[in-house]
Amino acid sequence: MKRRTTDWHTPRFKHDVHIASWGHYGHPVLLFPTAGGDAEECERFLMIRVLEPLIEAGKIKVYSVDSVAGRTWTDGRSSGGHRAWVQNQFDRFIYEEIVPFIHKDCGTPGIDIIVAGASIGAFNALSAICRHPDAFSMAICMSGTYDMSRWLGGEHSTDFHFCSPLHFLPGLSDGEQLSRLRSRLVVLPTGEGKWEAPGESWAVANCLGQKGVPNRVDLWGDEWDHDWVTWRAMLPKYLATYADENPL
Repeated sequence: MKRRTTDWHTPRFKHDVHIASWGHYGHPVLLFPTAGGDAEECERFLMIRVLEPLIEAGKIKVYSVDSVAGRTWTDGRSSGGHRAWVQNQFDRFIYEEIVPFIHKDCGTPGIDIIVAGASIGAFNALSAICRHPDAFSMAICMSGTYDMSRWLGGEHSTDFHFCSPLHFLPGLSDGEQLSRLRSRLVVLPTGEGKWEAPGESWAVANCLGQKGVPNRVDLWGDEWDHDWVTWRAMLPKYLATYADENPL
């Protein structure tokens, strides 16, 4: 399997951001790590191994980047305002730097990208497609943590409002962004076992549904916990189903 890593210098942060990719051809998939994860977390936790048949068949090409914002949300010391600011910087980094990088790497300018992630990675996937439906065709949001206000310390800033789909979507008016989003799909699979919170997925589904955005909550049952075992079962299933429906 073709594998590539690089350190990306960006003026948005005081440090380089690590980027990893796997595959030679296929529909691009941007996979966000969990809260404190780096770009190669998915490989260490064997996600790339279970995706290998799709990668080797040229169905998908997987990209991942360090969880810069996720680390700040959970660092135990940053203010709520700073956390929201970093989240917005991370969003601009993804949209203005990583999306063009993926387009160039795929040799297909403007190609739609599937976003995916688990836990806080699911929040990043949801935020990416809701804010930039022009760039992302589908989000696979596994076992998501979507209400980030628990980490704000009471600081509900403008930065936070516009990075949180649960907060900005209800007020999003008709226009190009919402029109494009209504042509996209958000899938919200979640276990019902230990450490899972299906209510978070239902809250997102309700928010999206009220705006006419196609979405689906898939409940996997009590035997599926908030854990990589669950996500390794989920992601290949959805990518095998949907990657071919979003042709190159």
